[in-house]
Amino acid sequence: MLIQKLRLKRGWSQQQLAEASGLSVRTIQRIEAGQPASVETLKSIAAVFEVDFSTLDPEKQMATTEIPLNEKLEAEAFEYVRRLRRFYQHCLRYVLVNAILVAVNLIQAPERLWVLWVIGGWGLGLLLHAFRVFGPDWMLGPDWEKRQVEKRLGRQL
Repeated sequence: MLIQKLRLKRGWSQQQLAEASGLSVRTIQRIEAGQPASVETLKSIAAVFEVDFSTLDPEKQMATTEIPLNEKLEAEAFEYVRRLRRFYQHCLRYVLVNAILVAVNLIQAPERLWVLWVIGGWGLGLLLHAFRVFGPDWMLGPDWEKRQVEKRLGRQL
């Protein structure tokens, strides 16, 4: 999360950070998603941001201290923005692909509107995606997940 925070403070894209550090964009994406990074990778990123390597090593930080509340809130905010971006991308694909399919359907077989099945089915999936992003937490949100795990375990977490 710290790497993403540093990148956003400078107004850089993942592509720009990758070019500055000599890493691939996919590597930057993996690190920002929370996957572990090699020491060499972290040193390369630390050099770009001109910070000490140990500040970017999440394993050392977790071993020494508990994560502060503000960092937890930042992590939740970053995760929400990632989900929101995926939803918007989903909406864009839905509109573009269905526009093309409507055109194809109207050109090839205007008497039979098979495209309505695609629009309806995919639209239902999009609606469920929207509900997961914007819907109330009591329904399939983190609190619901916690209650289900506790119910399954038969005890509090």
